[in-house]
Amino acid sequence: MASTDSVRADRPQAAARRVVAAPPAALIDAQVRLALAEDIGTGDATAALLDDEPASATLICKDAAVIAGGPWFDACFRLLDAASRVEWDVAEGDRVGPGTRLCTVFARTRALVSAERSALNFLQTLSATATTTADYAAALAGTRTRVLDTRKTLPGLRRAQKYAVRVGGGSNHRMGLFDAVMLKENHIAAAGTIRAAVERARALHPRLPVIVEVETLDELDEALACGCARILIDDFDDAAMREAVRRAAGRTPLEVSGSVTLERLAAIAATGVDFVSVGALTKHVRAVDLSLRLSARAAASR
Repeated sequence: MASTDSVRADRPQAAARRVVAAPPAALIDAQVRLALAEDIGTGDATAALLDDEPASATLICKDAAVIAGGPWFDACFRLLDAASRVEWDVAEGDRVGPGTRLCTVFARTRALVSAERSALNFLQTLSATATTTADYAAALAGTRTRVLDTRKTLPGLRRAQKYAVRVGGGSNHRMGLFDAVMLKENHIAAAGTIRAAVERARALHPRLPVIVEVETLDELDEALACGCARILIDDFDDAAMREAVRRAAGRTPLEVSGSVTLERLAAIAATGVDFVSVGALTKHVRAVDLSLRLSARAAASR
């Protein structure tokens, strides 16, 4: 880390921020412990060369971004130095510009350098997820359509990325295979009909919502007759989407999946569908560029 004095170039914009509850602290700590163990292993060979003294470091964002992941960032330092503290200049969900100072970390030198990479990995990935989601949410502003995530998340970080989606203004689809029944082509083929698949799902899981994926308007009619919680219309063209909305008439929420891009959002929303689900929110993100810069020793600041 280079030594430098940082200056905030742009003040964060908090107008669109919404308060989102983070996952339980125990889950965050468990994820952070895995990351630290993976990186530090039997010991940080380079950090051992440093005098272990009180120090501080300043975090600078080098991109335009929506910030998410502070709880994970904080935990990386806390788990290596219980006396560490992080003073944030921005809040979760703030939109910042390049050059913005995000926070200052106070910790012992070895903890700072050992936790740095893991802390940045969490923050750059979750901020990227929030930023991408915010772009999709902004494109849908003023329409009835909301953006949903998918299960296409980084292994081990689903709860974290789905939290970042909410920070960015999106909504969560099912968390996993356990909290909803989603009947797709193969499930329906095995059951014989959509109705048979829905009835079997309700018998086995009476308390879970049943979501049905359809590929034609005839299948849509069958799903509507079953009264399921949501219908996913897969790869419908715009005309078919409009007809699906007309037939549903508000009885069952409709979700569009497949070939959903930023460029297509306006046209999709204009059909009147309720949701679009977008795997790109969590799997096509580009990490936000961050820099943690070691400042002067901070004995007087601790």
